[in-house]
Amino acid sequence: MKVNYQSHDHEHEFEAVHGLPEPLPPGERLLWQGAPDWRRLAIEALHLRKAAIYFALMLAWRGATLLSEGSSLVDTLVSSLPLALLSALGLALLASIAWLSARTSVYTLTDRRVVMRIGIVLTVTFNLPLSRIDGVALHRLGGGHGDIALTLCEGQNIAYPHLWPHARPWRLKRTEPTLRALADAERVAGMLSQALATSAAQAPSILPVAEASRSTAASAPESPRRGPAALAA
Repeated sequence: MKVNYQSHDHEHEFEAVHGLPEPLPPGERLLWQGAPDWRRLAIEALHLRKAAIYFALMLAWRGATLLSEGSSLVDTLVSSLPLALLSALGLALLASIAWLSARTSVYTLTDRRVVMRIGIVLTVTFNLPLSRIDGVALHRLGGGHGDIALTLCEGQNIAYPHLWPHARPWRLKRTEPTLRALADAERVAGMLSQALATSAAQAPSILPVAEASRSTAASAPESPRRGPAALAA
């Protein structure tokens, strides 16, 4: 069975519940809601700091080259101005994308699923039942911030471009939806891990008796879900 992960929400200003396409069904509890910190998202997902260093080195190289060729300081500054403006424009664009991504994103954790409402131009809601999440991994970013990557069960997959930048980097073949740049990542990872454990413990009891007996006869026991772990950089 495939994950029922996608629904469209073009006008989230009118959504029934903040971050959700419809009200929670009876019995489902909201545990947490949050969004990325746009500054950390810009640095970690869009590599703003690395881009700034690259542009600074390019400007320094150009300035040093012009000076070594005999240009005056004023001529060097004037000649470097277009490159400086283009660099500033590029950095501003990256920062704007990060700000818009954070502003339009809402992550929701309930006792039954993780919901990711993301997208700048076209808003998409990914509905990830806890029963289809195999584990979580915490990548600490410093200052209490972190990323939480979700490992989906075998056979479940979402196209990387549909998730970016809310995906674990370089996991292209088997994507891992990721709650990016959270200010309280360790606490949220603990809540999510506990919700997964509770969901796994309750799963057999919510099946009808006949269905449960068939499942026991036909299926191998599920492997235990993993708790929070450190992500590789």
